[in-house]
This record gives sequence, C-alpha cells and structure tokens, in this order.
Amino acid sequence: MHIAIAGNIGSGKTTLTQLLAKHYKWDQLQEAVDNNPYLFDFYKDMQRWSFNLQIFFLNSRFEQLLEIRKSGRNVIQDRTIYEDAFIFAPNLHAMGLMTTRDFENYFRLFQNMDHSITPPDLMIYLQAPVDKLVKQISERGREYENSISIDYLKRLNERYEAWIQTYDKGKLLIIDVEDNSFHNDPEDLGKIISRIDAEIHGLFPMEAPVKAADKGAAKAPPAPKAAAKVSKTLAPSKNGKGATKGVAKAAAKKVVAKKR
Repeated sequence: MHIAIAGNIGSGKTTLTQLLAKHYKWDQLQEAVDNNPYLFDFYKDMQRWSFNLQIFFLNSRFEQLLEIRKSGRNVIQDRTIYEDAFIFAPNLHAMGLMTTRDFENYFRLFQNMDHSITPPDLMIYLQAPVDKLVKQISERGREYENSISIDYLKRLNERYEAWIQTYDKGKLLIIDVEDNSFHNDPEDLGKIISRIDAEIHGLFPMEAPVKAADKGAAKAPPAPKAAAKVSKTLAPSKNGKGATKGVAKAAAKKVVAKKR
C-alpha cells in the first residue's frame, strides 16, 4: 500500500506523514530537505538555482518510487513527483525564474519517468489558505524559509487547486487543514484515519451521532458538490509556453473529500 501526501509549503505534510506512519506502523518516506545541497542557495537566488533544485527533487522522488515498487512495503510518502512537475517547476517558469529551455528539458525528463512509475494507491491533498500556510511556516522556524514571499505561496496555491481538480491517477482524499487540527487534536486525526480506512478498505467513514430529535426523520441525501472546471492545463505545450499562461482559479467551494 502506498499513500502519498500532497500540499503546499507549510500545509502539514511532514507532520501527517509521521502521524499516519506511527498509527499504521508503516514506513515513511520524507521529502529530501536536510540533505538537499541546493535548498539554501535556491531561496537566496531562485533564478540561478531553480533548475538544479527541481532536478534534485525530481530524481529524489523517482528514486523513492522505485524503492517503493521494489520493496513492496506499506509506505506513507511526503510529497509526490507530480507536484514537482505540475506545480513547482511550471510556477518557476511562469515567474521567469527558470528558462524555457531548462523547463522543456526538465519536463521531458519527467514524462520519461512517468511512463515507468506507479501512482500511489491513495493521494491525500492537504488544502489550506495562504494565511494558514504563513502561520505554520512561521511556527516551525526553518531559517531558509524566511525569504518565502506571500506572492510565491499564492501562486503555488492556485496551481495546487487547479492540479487537484484534474488529478485522475487514483483515489483522492482532500483534507481541509483550516478545519482540521490533526497535528495537536487526536479527534481530528481520527477523522482523517477513518476516511483513509474507508478509501483503502472499502469501509464507511465514521459519522456523527444522530441527535434524539432527529431520529426517525427522513432526510433527503445531499446533492453532490460539483467542482469548478479548470480552464488551463498545467502541462506545457509543444513550444514550452503552456505553463506560462497561468492557471484558472480553483473550485469556488472547498471539497473536504473526493474519490475518483
């Protein structure tokens, strides 16, 4: 079983990875941060080091996927190879921080990798507003993240929201981080675990108890929420300019859980 956790910087991916790995007693694969030789340089000079950083992350993520397939172990993975290719690299290109030549080279490499990898059995997306991201980034106090701008986080969030609406490689679970404090509330963590169990074991998620006054009252099932269509693709066109046109705004309403 392979569960991958996706989300913007500061959304809580690493924390949830650790908590789920402990609960299920599975292996965890963390994002290569501490041993990344480009990360500090990148945040000081994004234009100079963007291509180097993205190649490092792409290769690191690819190695993790090969390890997962080879070992056959149950794994919780912190961030995915798809986020590198459809969010971070295109965003750097669109901001003029990665040349078209480098981006086209990068994306061709990803496409070759994509043909030989297996998607996760379940993708968990941690959805969070920018102010929540800023708060959590500040609280964890990583020195190299001090220079991250709010505009940069906003751009990433727009791409995340657009990408997740088009994700079709497997089961998907969306967690609204603003309404779920899983990092310090066992009850909130339990809600996430219940939903994961429902997805991977085919069980029904836990429901809130019915109040006495509501017993026996027939209720019509809620109408499904329709997600807004994404009008721009995140993948580049043949001339490499597709990612520079920006991304349409995400769904108007937040989706707490979605299964494809």
